Amino acid sequence: MTTLNYDDIADVVDTVTAGREDAIATSSRIRIVKLDRRQFLKMTGAVGGGLMLSFSAPKALSASSSDAFQPNGYVKINSAGIVLYAKNPEIGQGVKTSLPMIIAEELDAAWEDVSVEQSRIDQAAYGMQFAGGSTAIPMNWDALRRAGATARAMLVEAAAKRWNVSTDSLTTERSHVIHASSGKRAAYLDLASEAASLPVPSADSVSLKDAKNFQILGKRITGVDNEGLMRGEPLFGIDQNVPGMKYAVYQKCDSIGGSVVSANLDEIKTMNGVLDAFVLDGNGNAGELLPGVAIVADNTWSAIQAKRALKIEWDESDASKDSWSNAMQEAERLRHESGPRVVDTGDVDKAFDDSTKQVSGFYRYAFASHAQLEPENCTASFKDGQLELWAPTQTPGAAIMSAAKVVGIQPNGVTLHQTRCGGGFGRRLYNDFTCEAAAIAKRAGMPVKLQWTREDDMAYDLYRAGGFHQMHGSVDEGGKITGWRDRFITFTNDGNRPVSGGGISPNVFPGGLLENVRVEQTALEWKNRCAAWRAPGSNVFAFVVGSFLHELAHIASRDHLDVLLEVLGEARQLGPRGMHTGRAANVVKLAAEKAGWGRELGDGRGMGIAFYYSHAGHIAEVADVSVTADKKVDVHKVTVAADVGPIVNLSGAENQVQGSVIDGLSTMFNLAVSFENGRVQQNNFDRYSLLRMPSAPEVEVHFVESDYPPTGLGEPAFPPLAPAVYNAIFEASGHRARTMPISEEGYSLA
Repeated sequence: MTTLNYDDIADVVDTVTAGREDAIATSSRIRIVKLDRRQFLKMTGAVGGGLMLSFSAPKALSASSSDAFQPNGYVKINSAGIVLYAKNPEIGQGVKTSLPMIIAEELDAAWEDVSVEQSRIDQAAYGMQFAGGSTAIPMNWDALRRAGATARAMLVEAAAKRWNVSTDSLTTERSHVIHASSGKRAAYLDLASEAASLPVPSADSVSLKDAKNFQILGKRITGVDNEGLMRGEPLFGIDQNVPGMKYAVYQKCDSIGGSVVSANLDEIKTMNGVLDAFVLDGNGNAGELLPGVAIVADNTWSAIQAKRALKIEWDESDASKDSWSNAMQEAERLRHESGPRVVDTGDVDKAFDDSTKQVSGFYRYAFASHAQLEPENCTASFKDGQLELWAPTQTPGAAIMSAAKVVGIQPNGVTLHQTRCGGGFGRRLYNDFTCEAAAIAKRAGMPVKLQWTREDDMAYDLYRAGGFHQMHGSVDEGGKITGWRDRFITFTNDGNRPVSGGGISPNVFPGGLLENVRVEQTALEWKNRCAAWRAPGSNVFAFVVGSFLHELAHIASRDHLDVLLEVLGEARQLGPRGMHTGRAANVVKLAAEKAGWGRELGDGRGMGIAFYYSHAGHIAEVADVSVTADKKVDVHKVTVAADVGPIVNLSGAENQVQGSVIDGLSTMFNLAVSFENGRVQQNNFDRYSLLRMPSAPEVEVHFVESDYPPTGLGEPAFPPLAPAVYNAIFEASGHRARTMPISEEGYSLA
């Protein structure tokens, strides 16, 4: 069995971010297995007298279980009903609804007849099960369609045998097989036992629906967990409760890399409700188990109170000494120097020499925390050499592997129950919290629920990397962009490759679109961990690129919309998996049209536009903004146009775009994490101020329903927001802001 570790997931996320989705299939670490007929037959079996099918890509499946309470697969139908299984973690992106919708469409089931359950975590059966990189829909689209279509074909075959008619004379509709000439109808539930006895047709032999005949896809479907969420059902990791469970907290050094010398454990053990306190040495892997002090108590309150009373002497000889202020000083020095070239096309120096006008600007963006609503937590039980986990993780397969290593058992000795995640944005790709819970449960000898505090989340995050860009561009006498130089300064944890989300690639927009482009990349040493953060890389590069394109349009005295469309040029595909400039131009024009681009707005008000290609999504956004003399900003409306191929769930798609806009606005105005002596300076929301409801703008969303394969939508609508708003602020005020968050330049939301 092949599974993904932390580096694998980071590679998938980073390559998708850079527009190289094909790397998912070609990475040397990830092996895609095609199934032959014999393997496919082993994947299926009768369960509880009904029909059960299992379809997977890319992994071959083990033989399915005959235990009806341990289903294997995506489709189960028996006299009790139609059950569809959602394979990937639900972190608020809606896949627990959208993935089963794909199956139900091809199954021709009435949505009201369907119940949805989270599948078990079994990568031998389901292939990769993870939430990240906006990959759930594109990676599962074909397989899930064929899963539903194959089930439908077998039900039709069962009806044909029952009625002694040809399959060609039968149709399906709303969970029934219909023989029109005789008027016979049979419910799927009534045909399930007969269908289960039939051989499974090859997946490529079944016919798929034409999109014009879709009955479910593209409609607004409420989330399958919504009623449970409203009732407060225990869906999240933080809600879990198992027999005999106790409560745990874990204190690590505030500066990553510190180890425990001594602690007042005897005193802590005497505190009310405390059952045990002990030191864990860590396993040498910062992504799994850092050194620290664990406390186990009768309740969370007692555990947290004891944690606050800890007195720990730390050895910080190998701990982080990271300093944001020092990094800014070093970047200020380096921006005037040349660096290693990532991109060097055309003749940039000559372009500048021959230009009519030039402009330069130094852009800076801070580190940022994921700040997911639900702090990290995990419930763990270790007994008789077996580990059981209840975890809100984005990468359950990696969690199993890492936790098994930490407690010293084989991965097949770990059972992980996937819970709903209260947000993730990339943070729960990494499973240090599951490893901590596993280690504490083993040492304590009892089931424990590990609970991080908000301060823990902020102090031990894997942050979005900060960065610096010295931009320089030129235009000719006709106002056309002739030269582009980006002197990029980022960070590295290993002295070699940039941190996750911190490396720039040659095809980052506008790569491939301008003739003379130079990008130079230098990485500063950094010890604190950085990782994928909603639309990694794109989330900050879009701010710089989208804003600087506007700067060039301004010095050329041209409309930014015209310049943007000129840069995109004629309709063409940039590489097999890259941006399509025609699709890009279409969303740019649509966003501008729907926003009323070019209309008079009055003094102190302006519009800004931005486009960015991220996670295979083509997204353009227009921001309508007012700015007062004292830099109070009111973002009235954001108009979004998106082309991500066919829309699966219109309600979920709109929600993802709206959420990206709100998250993007919150991030660009206020969110910054800084470090001194290796320590995070913002440890809770009083110093890391998220957007409040009164500041939320109107968000209008328009989708281009193209025939291209579907792509994800949880991330690509995030990057264009910041440059659209920054550009609108310039149009309204005449001031060019180049720092994110913009509050560091004195701006605030009205």
